Amino acid sequence: MSSSESTICALASSIGKGGIGVVRVSGPLSQTIAQKMLGFVPKPRYAYYGSFFDNNHTEVDKGIALFFPGPNSFTGEDVLEFQGHGGMSVMRSLIESSIALGAKPAEPGEFSKRAFLNGKMDLVQAEAVADIIEANSEQASRSALRSLSGVFSKQVNALTRSIIELRVFVEATIDFSDEEIDFLQSEQVKEKTQNIQEEIQKILHSATQGAILREGLNVAIAGKPNAGKSSLLNALTQRSSAIVTDIAGTTRDVLRETIHINGMPLNIIDTAGLHESQDVVEKEGIRRAIDAIAKADVVLMMYDAQDQAPDFSVLPETVDPKKLLIIKNKIDLTGEKVERTVENNKTQLSICAKDIKGVDLLKQELADRAGLDSGAEGVVLARKRHIIALEESLESISNALMQLDGGAIELMAEDLRHAGHAMGSITGEFSSDDLLGEIFSSFCIGK
Repeated sequence: MSSSESTICALASSIGKGGIGVVRVSGPLSQTIAQKMLGFVPKPRYAYYGSFFDNNHTEVDKGIALFFPGPNSFTGEDVLEFQGHGGMSVMRSLIESSIALGAKPAEPGEFSKRAFLNGKMDLVQAEAVADIIEANSEQASRSALRSLSGVFSKQVNALTRSIIELRVFVEATIDFSDEEIDFLQSEQVKEKTQNIQEEIQKILHSATQGAILREGLNVAIAGKPNAGKSSLLNALTQRSSAIVTDIAGTTRDVLRETIHINGMPLNIIDTAGLHESQDVVEKEGIRRAIDAIAKADVVLMMYDAQDQAPDFSVLPETVDPKKLLIIKNKIDLTGEKVERTVENNKTQLSICAKDIKGVDLLKQELADRAGLDSGAEGVVLARKRHIIALEESLESISNALMQLDGGAIELMAEDLRHAGHAMGSITGEFSSDDLLGEIFSSFCIGK
């Protein structure tokens, strides 16, 4: 059933008790439901206070009703909203009455999906709706709002048009090679292609910054038992997130906490000490630790300052050396100072986690590794799929330049087609039903 044939309803406010609860209805039956549950159809975009009735005409609540006729609504369809008292019993009665009158329960993200399908917003803006709700920092919220306002979409659409225009010229040259279209103007074509390449690189940088703001940096704290991993977690979170004792192997499971550095979410993962063990519980903790370390963006390899050097043999062989940041802990026991050193392309920070000495140095190092420019203007909250699409487009444009230099204009045209298709997938111009299902299924019910 298409969006134009069915009517959906859902709780649009948070689940639980509250001063106000909102039930949203969207679809062709909205006016019928309003007539039955209110006794009239509200004037468009006017707030009406009065009684709400169930399908048996029993009063269930008093509140405000709003009606937005399509296409001038969030979904592009007729939309009805009941704003009543936020008790779950009241909200349940309103939803059940709407269903009894012909509506069906909305699926996750179905309101936003209908807005996208009805041309009220593109795919980037639809995703930004969910990102604003989930934003856990002020900077992330501002970046998501820029995406919702269409800043990211306008940049992508402008580039897509430039790619299409260039491709049209190249293909015209191929189709009318005997006419007066002279491809010897290749310097002009090359300049345009290089300009597109530079613009994609700029957007990719902004989107990468946005992806960091949205998803954060996953940092795993690894090392042998009693190296001070839990103390470091507590120092970073500034609370007793993990139990700290002098007994080795206190941490037997993976502990996760999130903090913010200059608006960037930092997902810190404290892992069990890495060593050989016959204890069943401890072995499972070590297995989980190895899994978390393998998936981390940065691995803090901690060791006791009283040891000569870190024992890298305890780490999984799959760990990328570029992800490693060596942490020399407990320098209070050796009388050393807080410092940052680089040797053999390996960075080491000397700290004392227990006394929170050197922790600010570590935070700055992590921010630098993330490449986050907290003062950058125009950062938009991007998703992994946006980054992949931009990278694919950039690769195709680079290939197009190589084909141009080699005189293979047919192959250049094909590379430009791939670049345009990748860019179009960001805003939803070229999107499969599977992709749409995956994106909107992650939304809240009622959005």
